[in-house]
Parts: sequence; C-alpha cells; structure tokens
Amino acid sequence: MPPVRLVESAVLVPFVRGAAGEWRVVVIRRTPGGAHSGQLAFPGGRVDEGDASPLDTALREAWEEIGLPRERVRVLTELPRIETRSTGFAITPFLAIAERPVAWAPAAAEVAEILEPSLAELRAPEARAHADDLLPAGWEAVRLPYFSIGGHRLWGASERILHPLLQRIATGEWVELLD
Repeated sequence: MPPVRLVESAVLVPFVRGAAGEWRVVVIRRTPGGAHSGQLAFPGGRVDEGDASPLDTALREAWEEIGLPRERVRVLTELPRIETRSTGFAITPFLAIAERPVAWAPAAAEVAEILEPSLAELRAPEARAHADDLLPAGWEAVRLPYFSIGGHRLWGASERILHPLLQRIATGEWVELLD
C-alpha cells in the first residue's frame, strides 16, 4: 500500500490553576456528529494555510474552540509528535500554563463540554483503565488504555499524549507544575 499522507495538526495541552490552587488540565468533549464525535481531546486542529507554525495552529484553535486568548498562554515545551492510527493525523502537542479566563467560551459547533480534571485525579490509580470497546463498530476489538474523566473516556492520541506527560510532570521536569 502507498504511504498515507498525514494531515498536520496541533493541540494545546493547557494547565490552569483551580480554585484551591491545584493544577488542572483543560480537556474538551467534541460535539456529537462531527469529527471525533463525542470524544475527549485537547483544544486543537489541523494546520491552516495561514498558520505560521504548529504552535500558531494550537494557539489559534484554543482561542476558537474554548476562548483562551494566546496572550494568557505560556508555552513550556513542544511535546513528542503523535500520529493517529486510524484517522491519519500527525499531531504536534504543546504543553502550556494558561491563565484561566473568568468563563470559558466553547465553540458550540465543535465543543460540547469543557472539563478540568486535576493532576491528583488523573494520577489516581482508578483514573486509568483499559477497554476493548473504544474503536468504532466494525473495527477489530483491541484493548486500549484510557483515562476516565467526568464520566467519559479520554483515549487514542490524547491518551498517548497525556500518559507520558503525567509521568514527566511527576518527575519534576517542569517545576512550574509542581504543587
């Protein structure tokens, strides 16, 4: 088979301070019926022709999808690129600390819900599990890892970004994210 041309995309993995001062990661639930219908993800999307870089894409998408102004974002690092297995995306993630706006402004056509699980919740042993029913109907069942967040499951490329990131945060790689 000829190689599949991957669609370049980028996401922002923004951490914000919660009301009690704890670190929380911002995750969106996609609207039903659209691309990645109902799935949890980080704010982001495909690189547009007018984007100067993948970082520009991630910041633009975070503004469009959840109303996070780029001037309230401090990018800590570019994380390892992830390629999706089924949808043909090459995703460049960016770890960031953001100043939480007074209110999120979810784009109704793309974002059904904005979730903010804390680092403590994500680190809890019961937060991460495996299931064999995550792939669409008609696909061969494969046991995949996921994080349970707000009654939903974060899996696939987003899980493959988050899982090693949590491990790196736990080692103190970014002192800014230590509680």
